[in-house]
Amino acid sequence: MMKILIVEDSRDIAENIADYLEPLGHDLDFAISGRSGLELATNSQYDVIILDVMLPGLSGIEVCRGIRESSNKDVPVIMLTARDELDDKLLGFSAGADDYLVKPFSIKELEVRLHALVDRKDRREHCEELTVGPLLYNQETLQATRSGKELELNPIQRKLLILLMKNTHRVVSREELEHQVWGEDRPDSDILRTHIYSLRNIIDKPFSQKLIHTAHGIGYRLSQNSDE
Repeated sequence: MMKILIVEDSRDIAENIADYLEPLGHDLDFAISGRSGLELATNSQYDVIILDVMLPGLSGIEVCRGIRESSNKDVPVIMLTARDELDDKLLGFSAGADDYLVKPFSIKELEVRLHALVDRKDRREHCEELTVGPLLYNQETLQATRSGKELELNPIQRKLLILLMKNTHRVVSREELEHQVWGEDRPDSDILRTHIYSLRNIIDKPFSQKLIHTAHGIGYRLSQNSDE
């Protein structure tokens, strides 16, 4: 299942996409203007964004540039356009688009391209080494170190650490962390607090600087800044 943002001012096109993708289990959000699309894209987490070029207010090109300048800059974007001119495509790619589809298009082809973009991002993220100051985590070897000292993590601790290290720009809510570990089958008890405590004992306790910070009533953030 993918969480998809569709920024498209044509109701017919948006409905056609929804009629095909929603029965497949995908979670869809919609925006009909460039400004509302940019607000959703920068304030919510999506697996991929479908973005029309011609929008009221901000154009799709401007929205794409705004996304690339935001904290969600790595989200894949596929642009839709009624024009098949090379210059238009080059302009979209220069703004940060990952793919381009010319109207009218096959909904099935759109779905295939969406999956390809998400899979490509997943492979890239899986291979990369995450770094926050002295803390390193290699997603291929599953090895974590801090200041050169190897850290022993269990599978749940690794899942929590990856999500926190990928989102150092913000507080990660308790709901997101629980979903990362248990999916929709979330535990009733406050077991997350126990796992965060054990992760802190490994990541922070042996060192003078605290990296995992609590936002009371909201969630947790991994940051080098002791004031956060």
